[in-house]
Amino acid sequence: MHKLRFALFGNVFQAKKSASVQELLSLLKEQQAEILIDEPFHHYLQSELQIQIPAVRLIRGDDFAADYVISMGGDGTFLEAARRVGDKQIPILGVNMGRLGFLADITPDELPAAIRQIYDGDVHVEERSVLQLEYDKGNPEGYPFALNEVAVLKRDMSSMISIRVAINGEYLTTYQADGLIINTPTGSTGYALSVGGPIMQPGSHTLGIVPVAPHSLTVRPVMLTDDSVITLSVSARTHRFLVALDGRSEKCTEGIQLTIRRAPYQVKILKRPDQSFFRTLRMKLMWGTDVRG
Repeated sequence: MHKLRFALFGNVFQAKKSASVQELLSLLKEQQAEILIDEPFHHYLQSELQIQIPAVRLIRGDDFAADYVISMGGDGTFLEAARRVGDKQIPILGVNMGRLGFLADITPDELPAAIRQIYDGDVHVEERSVLQLEYDKGNPEGYPFALNEVAVLKRDMSSMISIRVAINGEYLTTYQADGLIINTPTGSTGYALSVGGPIMQPGSHTLGIVPVAPHSLTVRPVMLTDDSVITLSVSARTHRFLVALDGRSEKCTEGIQLTIRRAPYQVKILKRPDQSFFRTLRMKLMWGTDVRG
């Protein structure tokens, strides 16, 4: 029988909930799984929390292979795990050690059942689209892919920026705003949702364009098919702006054109059989719950 290999990534600030980590390690050890742990997470667990860790291999950088990745933290930890997985096509299981989580949607109490279902083959994989960012001059500083969104934002608190948008070469409009978000369906429940963007069902093959605090009241979010190619040109009074990919930001200056398109790979997310997008919405957003006290 093939021995399964699990790669573990975690948020050291939430690792204080060490009972869940200890339980996961015990569950995997019982199954005689091969365990890989991200080196900073391993160091924190062993030196700071004094957790007894079985023989494992350490993950340094992004060069690793596994059957499954387990992310222990919140959605931010999941996004970082997805960045590290890249195009390896390894399914990721998100364990929520924090508060609200749409990507990390397995609770620590559900871990034993989730591990058992993995070994029984009673899980399914959702494939999520990814965005790719390109510049016409040079390359992005960091990893040029985003599972949630690419955001163009002003760098100071005083003035708006001007963002010219074209879709497949056709001019759409020029936004006067604090910023603009290009999001995937996965990202529609993240930053885009907080500024009034629509919730998009995973697998809907759509992209969203959502302005951040636009100057015009007539400006509204726009949904596109995900084979669209979006080009942005930005001008600002300070001649500077920020580009953020899933929260990883870099400073840019006027004079470059940004192109955002669907990436040539997808991120695989592991789901239990009783999980669904609509159930997650009801639970996380407390739809239908009377909270009047």
